[in-house]
Amino acid sequence: MNPVRIKICGLTRREDIAAAVASGADALGFVMWPGSARALDLDTLASLSASVSPFVTRVGLFVGPSVADVEMCLPYLDLLQFHGDESPEFCARFGKPWIKALRMHDDIDLQAAVDTYAGAGALLLDAYRPGVPGGTGETFDWQRIPADLAKPVILAGGLTPDNVADAVAQVRPYAVDVSGGVEAMHPVDTSSVASSPETGTRKGIKDASRIRAFCERVQAMNVSLASAPSSADPVTSHSSTATS
Repeated sequence: MNPVRIKICGLTRREDIAAAVASGADALGFVMWPGSARALDLDTLASLSASVSPFVTRVGLFVGPSVADVEMCLPYLDLLQFHGDESPEFCARFGKPWIKALRMHDDIDLQAAVDTYAGAGALLLDAYRPGVPGGTGETFDWQRIPADLAKPVILAGGLTPDNVADAVAQVRPYAVDVSGGVEAMHPVDTSSVASSPETGTRKGIKDASRIRAFCERVQAMNVSLASAPSSADPVTSHSSTATS
């Protein structure tokens, strides 16, 4: 199999971008949904985007945006990631590769989603929490992902340096996506705060040592899986047809 790619999402600072790139991240995610604690304004996106090294993919995360919301960000992004109820036609209209995030609620039909979002370069699968479009810091049952799904899978939801090797071994995804699992921590009273990978995190403020540990564990798994059959890169080579 091809090496599992790594996406570090929810970046808000240049030093965290530098740490992610130095650790070998393939893609960096910038949240353009105002409802997130990790959201960026356009000027900050432009500034951070300019600091990204060549050959590292800049991904913009959107939730139910308007056409104008997306269009103003296009000069600073290489890949679009949609987390809301966007139609396939909407996702494809911007002339850039795109991926569709799906929350793993109980009655989701992933095979049907493959057909619905045929133009997507990949499906990003995240944990389901009512009213929350992503970034829950929670995992879901990875066994629910069909092994024969005819679309690359980007695995998200509650990944950390401690569980990402198991995730890669079990799912063999196209990529893994982490945000809260590599953030810096506030001191917390563990007797009164529920245990969670995101408990006490400083949202948008990454921890360079956790980024490095996360990437190293994925890279180690890639070495151990290197003898598996390989396939062509289906995401960045996927063509997207713009619609009016």
